Amino acid sequence: MIAVVTDSTCDLHPTLARQLGLEVVPLHVLLGERRFRDWHEIELDAVFDHVRGGGSVTTQPVAQAAFEQLYRELLATHDSVVSLHLSGHLSATVDHARQAAQALKAGGRVHVLDSGLTSLALAETAIVAREAAAAGADLPGVLRAIETAQDGMLTEFTIPDLEYLRRGGRLSRAQQLLGSVLGMQPVMRFDEGRFRAVRRVRSPHVARDILGQLEAHFGRDPVSVSIAHAGRDPVRIAELKAAMNASSLKVVRGRLQLLGPVIGAHVGPGAYGLLARRVEA
Repeated sequence: MIAVVTDSTCDLHPTLARQLGLEVVPLHVLLGERRFRDWHEIELDAVFDHVRGGGSVTTQPVAQAAFEQLYRELLATHDSVVSLHLSGHLSATVDHARQAAQALKAGGRVHVLDSGLTSLALAETAIVAREAAAAGADLPGVLRAIETAQDGMLTEFTIPDLEYLRRGGRLSRAQQLLGSVLGMQPVMRFDEGRFRAVRRVRSPHVARDILGQLEAHFGRDPVSVSIAHAGRDPVRIAELKAAMNASSLKVVRGRLQLLGPVIGAHVGPGAYGLLARRVEA
């Protein structure tokens, strides 16, 4: 038996994560001096309200001790653990996971992986790993499933206000200025574990532009698609779903998720991402 662990920046609701059989360790959000567990003790709208009121927001990685406790519990009932986390360029979480595995001296039974991703792309990868494990795959099989999923995936985000990324240290002032032009919006991808702007698009056309990239990349191959949005905006979310449904993508499975407090604190309101992954029909 193989347990699959990830962290809360996968942005899967805790109830859904439990249903999927995933173990999710929360990062923390700090509003001034107050500290909250991501997804468990705070809503993203509260983070945005705090920022609009002039407050400061920071985030903290998962502590090594939290990983050690979880790994001990899982190793008592599982043969091994695959622990898959957000990019090490964005957080020390994966480093703390590695330190916990080393401290336990578990004889190679805990395998910590830096996904180079976060949010809906991390969620998609963790779900694939869990499905492989539940289907009876051995450890090499689970690791191959992760690699195959990441090789067959394309994710693009748009972030209306890059100031949030800059404040969090994920973007320099020069990168912010390069990404933001009047009337234009940056489209970003994961590149070697970092967010990078790959092009700028006029704001009303961003969703159609991203879908065009996905259509060109996947053609008529069957795909699993995901939409993630920062904040509860029913109108905008409905527009994104409609645009996805109207695309030429051959969708065989879909998922909609909200961005959580940690990720939302860094990308700001109105940010969203679209993902497609090649799957068997």
